[in-house]
Amino acid sequence: MASDLTLPDDYAALLGDLKGRIRSAQTRAALAVNRELVLLYWHIGQSILTRQAQEGWGAKVIDQLARDLKAEFPDLKGFSPRNLKYMRAFAAAWPDPEFVQQLAAQLPWFHNVALLDKLKDPAQREWYARAAIQHGWSRNVLIHQMDTRLIDRQGQATTNFDRALPAPASELAQQLLKDPYTFDFLSLHDEALERDLERGLLAHLRDFMLELGVGFAFVGSQYHLEVGGEDFYLDLLFYHLKLRCYVVIDLKIGEFKPEYVGKMNFYLSAADDLLRHEQDAPTIGLLLCRTKNKVIAEYALRDMDKPLGVSTYQLAESLPDGLIGQLPSIEKLESKFDSLTRKGKSDNE
Repeated sequence: MASDLTLPDDYAALLGDLKGRIRSAQTRAALAVNRELVLLYWHIGQSILTRQAQEGWGAKVIDQLARDLKAEFPDLKGFSPRNLKYMRAFAAAWPDPEFVQQLAAQLPWFHNVALLDKLKDPAQREWYARAAIQHGWSRNVLIHQMDTRLIDRQGQATTNFDRALPAPASELAQQLLKDPYTFDFLSLHDEALERDLERGLLAHLRDFMLELGVGFAFVGSQYHLEVGGEDFYLDLLFYHLKLRCYVVIDLKIGEFKPEYVGKMNFYLSAADDLLRHEQDAPTIGLLLCRTKNKVIAEYALRDMDKPLGVSTYQLAESLPDGLIGQLPSIEKLESKFDSLTRKGKSDNE
């Protein structure tokens, strides 16, 4: 039966406001719980470290401690011997309690475990921890960035940003571009064409955008521009939300050549005239090549006033030539598996 209740005119606005407040409170509560949990684990780790130094605690004592804590708090997870040893390593890695509160406690526990597992250098741990907080990385994204050595690639592209962009924007743009980009989700044969590379990146757009970094919004591929009555197509077009500008990416399957810069200069001029709004910053170009000679790239960019970067990319290792075409397809393997499964069932009947 329909309700006869007449709601006030501002009821919907009030309900929306209350929903937002509740969600915000839930988020703050979850962050507070995580912070307290990480700080608790740090204090437990510190206690173990102190006792080991003073009283020579060994692994057997940690095992007993795990059993006793589990008996006292049966509903709580996280007190296994393995996790207690992570707590000890965590406290050893971050000895300053204030530093832990300001940085490590802002990350979930298993982010911190990943940092301990993957990195030995404290400065690198701090760099990735700050980046994870800044960009809101999931644990899987954090692990991917560590595995692909983002710290060594960030800001390494050859660019002219220091001359072509104003200072704050040039520093940010430089840090956003990497060299090389790692496309380990692709596997192309040596005979692949640029359109094959483009199709592969589009087929794995989520992974590609993850490798590009935070802030890139995909606009289109083979993006059409009409200039002087003729048709031109940009390989990939993005908009960067932080820089507030379009980013044109031109893909090259081989090594960098100086003439690529002239073509990109044309694209950037056209994009600035046809796409850029009044509030947008100048369009940035990124040439992605399989290899590059840094000196040649620097000469090619020296007198160009449009902001342009040149980076390389790495693909997954292709199969050796002798194996191409010799291995069964996925369909054949699935068919074989199905037939074996059916045979196994009939044998057991």
